Amino acid sequence: QVQLVESGGGLVQAGGSLRLSCAASERTFINYGMGWFRQAPGKGREFVAVINWSGSNTYYKDSVKGRFTISRDHAKNTVYLQMSSLKPEDSAIYYCAAGRSPTTTPVTYEFWGRGTQVTVSS
Repeated sequence: QVQLVESGGGLVQAGGSLRLSCAASERTFINYGMGWFRQAPGKGREFVAVINWSGSNTYYKDSVKGRFTISRDHAKNTVYLQMSSLKPEDSAIYYCAAGRSPTTTPVTYEFWGRGTQVTVSS
């Protein structure tokens, strides 16, 4: 069982930056690909970014390409989402997730964190 805890959310002005962190409880974290998803009020959970187990491959939602960067640190059992040039439409609860065969679809992830709120003011 992998437990995931997100942190780093908060309130930021449009154009600002935030770095989200997701700490995993188990060393087996290294065996999992990791994804970030977000959910705004009244909307479904949407894919943001994914990184494979080694960190060699990443993939992003089109609207965040060039603004967000996903990375992972195996020594710290942590995955990050660096967000810059933030827009009000980026406001949502952000969740990290772990899966052995992760894709852009939530059902391919086995473990989820509880989320961290990101609010971008205009």
